[in-house]
Amino acid sequence: MPAAIIDGKAIAAQIRVALGSEVAEFSGQTGVTPHLAAVLVGDDPASAVYVRNKQRACDKAGIKSTLHRLSAETTQAELLELIEQLNNANDVHGILCQLPLPQQINELAILDAISPLKDVDAFHPENVGLIVQGRPRFLPCTPHGVQQLLVESAAEIEGANVVVLGRSEIVGKPMALMLVQKGKAANATVTICHSRTKGLAEITRTADILIAAIGRANFVTGDMIKPGATVIDVGINRVDDKLVGDVDFAAASEVAAAITPVPGGVGPMTIAMLLKNTVAAARIAANA
Repeated sequence: MPAAIIDGKAIAAQIRVALGSEVAEFSGQTGVTPHLAAVLVGDDPASAVYVRNKQRACDKAGIKSTLHRLSAETTQAELLELIEQLNNANDVHGILCQLPLPQQINELAILDAISPLKDVDAFHPENVGLIVQGRPRFLPCTPHGVQQLLVESAAEIEGANVVVLGRSEIVGKPMALMLVQKGKAANATVTICHSRTKGLAEITRTADILIAAIGRANFVTGDMIKPGATVIDVGINRVDDKLVGDVDFAAASEVAAAITPVPGGVGPMTIAMLLKNTVAAARIAANA
């Protein structure tokens, strides 16, 4: 039987509706509208699309969004000056600096400069440290979206063998940290695999839950998947004129019990979790 499709687009829409009600109640109580400031440096087409999708999602949830567009020639000092202005703006609750940045700018320096209280991507070292300790202020958007997809698809996470393909700071590492924690939607046994892992297919075939975030089109083939596993495809790659994930969807669908599509799986959930963090940041500011 073909795998059940985990519809991230539909689940994200439900989350946005709930967030819209939460925002309306919060604004009614405080007179404050949660506000996300997005910074886009340069003319990368994919980045422009991502930012536009985030702005549209903000509008649907009643969250204010402001886009700061800077030229590709922007210096690191100029970008840091803008970040400082946004850090000091009382009406801005979340700051998103769209990656990648032009080569003359040190990404870590910019991410470290964003106030931890406005770091709705959860990239700042202070927020990462809180995640490690199991007391997060914000959860990183893509891993949190994946976690919610697992919950909504009724995947058995507690006690499960989870294999995460990829060790990036944005997905792989925080994903493993979140699933290994004590608590709801966690308590899993997690293995991280990467480009230097030996016997990769043998390891992935042990996974009750396989999360692919390796950045290589159709890398995960059907014979790398345990029959009946849940497969979450974080990858988004362009092959000719088509978007595909890190998983060979057709082959994997014949083996897995449930799988996310690309597009329409993890992507919409990443944006939904960004909105959730922005609302949380507004609450933090209101209680300060």
